[in-house]
Amino acid sequence: MADSEAPRAVVLLSGGLDSATALAEARAAGFQVHALTIFYGQRHEAELVAARKVAAAQGVAQHVEQGIDLRLFGGSALTATIEVPKDRTPDAMVEAAIPITYVPARNTIFLSLALAWAEVLGAFDIFIGANCVDYSGYPDCRPAFLEAFENLANLATKAGVEDTGRFRVHAPLLHMTKDEIITRGLALGVDYSLTHSCYDPDLQDRACGRCDSCRIRLDAFRQLGRTDPVPYVPNP
Repeated sequence: MADSEAPRAVVLLSGGLDSATALAEARAAGFQVHALTIFYGQRHEAELVAARKVAAAQGVAQHVEQGIDLRLFGGSALTATIEVPKDRTPDAMVEAAIPITYVPARNTIFLSLALAWAEVLGAFDIFIGANCVDYSGYPDCRPAFLEAFENLANLATKAGVEDTGRFRVHAPLLHMTKDEIITRGLALGVDYSLTHSCYDPDLQDRACGRCDSCRIRLDAFRQLGRTDPVPYVPNP
């Protein structure tokens, strides 16, 4: 099947490790990929540059960047002047409550925007790099949420109500550990040197190596006997 004849899918692409792998999964499944990157006022703007690089490297059909400023609401260390947690152990991450890096309703907002674009494109498949195995504990990365949003998508759209197609929310990484995600991504040809996962990079966009996201990512690469290919701030 020529790419122009392939079914379309909208992939939420943050520029991070998980979303880059989810994009590769969509391509491997035979979809023509339309990538959506959302700048929501997050402190780690390096993600946007990474998303552009990932989209170009994976040859998406279209890459749209959407701005929505969640700094107006705050409530998260990623959108307000709240310190990003650092140097937490895996046990501390597991035992803690939902962390302050959780952005209220972020994935609900993101999936809603993806759904709107998908309906315009005539696409019925939406991919998101959500994962419920790592230590984040975010409520909008859980199976029940994704199932509920898929049900909503088919009730809240013209296409769904008129039964011209059924929307599906794909979370291919949902039950994978981070090292399993990396292994799968490497098999699909993902270049992780293009990605960015850090919550609190320095002015040169180098990863801090100390936030939860960095520590989870670094630990996964170590478990695989590999070196994470992105630049990190040198250890003090």
